[in-house]
Amino acid sequence: MPKTYITDVEGVPPSPSPISNAVVVDNTCHISGQLAVYEDGYRAGTAEAEAHRAFDLVCAVAQAAGFAPDDIVYVDIAFIDIDRDLAAVNAVCRARFAQFPARTVYQAAKLPFGAKVKIQAIAMRAAPVGSDR
Repeated sequence: MPKTYITDVEGVPPSPSPISNAVVVDNTCHISGQLAVYEDGYRAGTAEAEAHRAFDLVCAVAQAAGFAPDDIVYVDIAFIDIDRDLAAVNAVCRARFAQFPARTVYQAAKLPFGAKVKIQAIAMRAAPVGSDR
């Protein structure tokens, strides 16, 4: 099964980790976890601000892989303090999605750089015409 590795995405700072931003297999795009990073590194902010930036990066990676933000069908959100930050991040999700994707949320012991939120996603699109899938 052929895979396409998405590594360099305009507007998405390169990761210090040995990862791809996404891997596309058939009609599915697996997007690596994103933090509130900028060209000059991680910028601490409120969970809401960090979630907005992480979603901006998730969407940029999806688009670089040929998927639209509306193709996102699943998000996975890690929090450092879910009790404090879940409501704010839920508001970000409501503003971002007309149709809510499936989702998992959980509290992590620690995120890189002391981030408050990390978001990863899966995007899918219809199988190409003429495909046997």
